[in-house]
Amino acid sequence: MSGQEVAFGPLLRSMRRAKSLTIEALAEVSGVSERGIGDLERGRRAAPQRRTVAALADGLGLDDADRERLLAAARAGRTPGYSPVGVRSFPRGIDDFAGRADELAELEALAAPPRQDRAAGEGGGVPEGQPVVVVIHGPPGTGKTTLALRAARRLADRFPDGQLMVDLRGTDDSPPAPSELMVRVLKAFGVPDRDLAKAGPQAHPALYRQVLADRRCLLVLDNARDEAQVRPLLPGSGGTLVLVTSRRVLTGLDDVHRLPLGRLEPAESAAFLTSLVGEARATAEPEALEEVARLCEHLPLALRIAGNWLATRTGWTVRRLADRLASEERRLDALSAGDVRVATAFDLSYRQLTPTAARLFRRLSLVPGPDLGAACAARLTGQDVHDAEDTLEELVEAGLLGSAEDRYRLHDLLCLYGRGRLVAEDDEADIERARRSMFRWLLETAVVAGRWYEPGHGAPPASWRGTVDLSSADKAREWLQTESANWLAALHAAAAEGDHATVVEVAESLHWFSDQWIFWGHWPEVFGAAVRSAEALGDPLLEATQLNYHAWAVMLCEGRPRDSIPYTARALDAARRAGDAGQQGWAHAYASWAHRALGEDGPAAEHSDHAIALFEAAGDLHGLLQALISRAAHLRGVGRDEEAIETYRQVLTRLDEAGDRLEPHIAAFTRANALAGVGGCYGSLGRWEEAVEYLRTSVELSRTDGNIALESRYLLSLGDILLQAGRPAEAREAFTRCVALGSDADPRRVAEARSRLARLDGDRHRPPPGVGVR
Repeated sequence: MSGQEVAFGPLLRSMRRAKSLTIEALAEVSGVSERGIGDLERGRRAAPQRRTVAALADGLGLDDADRERLLAAARAGRTPGYSPVGVRSFPRGIDDFAGRADELAELEALAAPPRQDRAAGEGGGVPEGQPVVVVIHGPPGTGKTTLALRAARRLADRFPDGQLMVDLRGTDDSPPAPSELMVRVLKAFGVPDRDLAKAGPQAHPALYRQVLADRRCLLVLDNARDEAQVRPLLPGSGGTLVLVTSRRVLTGLDDVHRLPLGRLEPAESAAFLTSLVGEARATAEPEALEEVARLCEHLPLALRIAGNWLATRTGWTVRRLADRLASEERRLDALSAGDVRVATAFDLSYRQLTPTAARLFRRLSLVPGPDLGAACAARLTGQDVHDAEDTLEELVEAGLLGSAEDRYRLHDLLCLYGRGRLVAEDDEADIERARRSMFRWLLETAVVAGRWYEPGHGAPPASWRGTVDLSSADKAREWLQTESANWLAALHAAAAEGDHATVVEVAESLHWFSDQWIFWGHWPEVFGAAVRSAEALGDPLLEATQLNYHAWAVMLCEGRPRDSIPYTARALDAARRAGDAGQQGWAHAYASWAHRALGEDGPAAEHSDHAIALFEAAGDLHGLLQALISRAAHLRGVGRDEEAIETYRQVLTRLDEAGDRLEPHIAAFTRANALAGVGGCYGSLGRWEEAVEYLRTSVELSRTDGNIALESRYLLSLGDILLQAGRPAEAREAFTRCVALGSDADPRRVAEARSRLARLDGDRHRPPPGVGVR
C-alpha cells in the first residue's frame, strides 16, 4: 500500500463522519448491519465484498471518485487473502431444540477468543493462538448436526471473518474427496477461479492454509466419513474454530477436542416432545409422554419423528402413539414420518461396515442382556477373543455400539434394527447355532466361575480352556456379576428346553456364591428353576438341595420368611426320602432362621437343635457353623447374651481350628457374622467399647471380602451401638457409609440408615429443651 492509500476501516469512518452520519444512520440507509459497519471500521472484520462496498457507497451518497477510492481500499485490504462469504442460512428445524446445555457451554468456552481485541480504530490483526478443532461424534440420530448448527448460530458473532458449513456427505457411497472439498471452501471464501487455476491442485493445500490462517472463522465440517477426509481440511494456524460432526469417533485425529453425544436425559426428552406437540397435550398425558420418550430411547431423531407424528395427527392421543410404539416388531416402522425414518439413519452406517463387522452387529441382537464382553461376542461369530474385540471396536468407531471399559452395549433401537437385518440376511439354522453356542458358553463359564466359591472346587481345573480370566475368586465374581443378565437368560432358556441337568448344575455351582451377592434380585428365579428341574429329574436329593436353596432365597433375598417355611418342609421330606442327613440339617436350619425372623422362639430353637445334631452326624462343618450362629442369635434374641457370646466364640474357635479346610469366603462371612453377633451382645450388656471394636472388625472383614450385603447390615448395627454409646458423630459416619453402598446392599438396612440420618439431622436443628418455650 502506497503512502497515499488508506486502509478501508479508517477511510469508511472518515467518509461517514464527513457526511455527518452515525453508524446507526448509515446502517439504515445502506442495509448493512450496525455490527458489520462497526467491525469494518475497527478492522475487526476482513475487507468486504464488492456488493457490500457498493451498498455503503450508495448509503453515503458518494460520487464516482470517492466510490472508486472506497473500492480500491477494499481491494487492497484483500491482498493477499480473500473475502469470505458468511453462511447463516441454517436448515429448518434448528429452533426445535432441547437439552445439550453442557455441550453448548463447552463449545462456547472453546470458542472464546485467545486475546482481547485491540482498542477501536487500531485494527484487529490476525488472531493469535492455534485453531480449535472439536469432533462431535455419536450414533445415528443423536443430533450432531443440529447441535453444531445451534452452536454456530450462537457463536457466529465471535467469528467476524466468516462462518461456513460444508456437507462432507460421509454416509454417501462415494463421498467427495478432500481436494474437492478444499476447493469448495476456497471458493466460498472468495478465492477466484483464475487464482485456483494458476496455483494448480498441488498448491491448493498451501493456499487453503494461508486463507484460514489470516482469519478468525467458524467452519462446520458436517457428516465426516473418516480421518482421511477430514485431516487435509484442518487449518494449521489462525483463529478458526472447526466443528466436525461424524458418526465415527475419528480416533486417528490428533490435537482435537472430542464431544461425544448420546441420548437426551428424560427431562430433556420431555421438553423436546412438549415443544413439538404443545404444552396442552403434553401436560394432559404426562405418563404417556414419558413412555413415548422411553420407547424412543431418548434418541433425538426418534423423538422428533414421534413429535411430528403427533403434531400432524391432532386427533391422536399421546397414549395411542405410546401403545403403537410398545410393539417391538412395529416400533421402527412406526418411527417414520414422510421420508424421515429412524431405520434409514441406521442403514447409512450399517452399509459402511466390513462384512465381518456387519455379521457381528446382526448377531449382537441375540444377546439378551443390556451389554456383553468380548469373549461373549466371540461365541456369536466363532472368532477368537482378540479378533472379536477388534470387530467390536470397529462398531464402536462406526457409532453403532456403545462401550464402557471392557463392556459393549447395543442400544434398544439399534438392537431392533440389527434383529431385522439378522432375519433378512442370515440363515435360520445359523442364527440358532450362534444363539446356542453363546448360551452354552455362558452356562459353562458360570459353572466354573461359581465353583470358586463351592467347597471342594476352587480354581478352574487345569484341563479347562476358557476364554475369560477366572484365575481368582475376585475375577470369577466380577464375571458372574457383569454377565449376570446374559447367563440368567441362558439358564431360563435351558429350563424351557428341558435341559434339566444343566439347570441344576448351574444352580448348585452358584449356591455359596449367592451369599456374596444376596440382593442381586434374581436368586429366587435361579433356585426356583432348579427346583422344577430337580423334580423333573426325579432325584429326591437334588430336589431337597434345590428346595433348601429356594427357601433361603425367598426368606432372605425377598424378605418373606413365612412363605419360605413350606419349602423347608418339602426339602425335609425329600431329604428324608433320599436318606441324606446333611440336607435334613439344612432344612431345619432354614426353618429355624425363618421362625426366628417371625419372632417364633420355640420353633426356632427346636429346629436349630435338630440342625446342629444332624450336621454333627453328617460331619458337615459348613452347616454346623451356620446352625451354631443361628442358635447364638436365638439366645441373644431371648436376652441370654452371655450364653450367646459363648456360642459365638465356639464358632470363632472352630473357624480357627478348621484353617484351610474351609473356603476363604465361607470362613470370612461366617467370621463376620460371629464377630457382629458378639458385638451386638456386648452392646446389650452396655459394654460399649468392646461392642464397637467387634462390630468395626466385622464391618472391615465384610468390606475386605467384598460382601456388601453384610457390610450394610453391620454398618447399621455399628451406627446404632455408637448412638447408644453417646457418639453421634461416629454414628453418622457409619450410617452415611451404609447409605452410600449402592444397590448390592441390604435395602432394608439402607432405608433404616437413611431414617437414622434424618433423625440425627432433626436433632441437630432442634433447639435445646426450654429454648423458645414460653
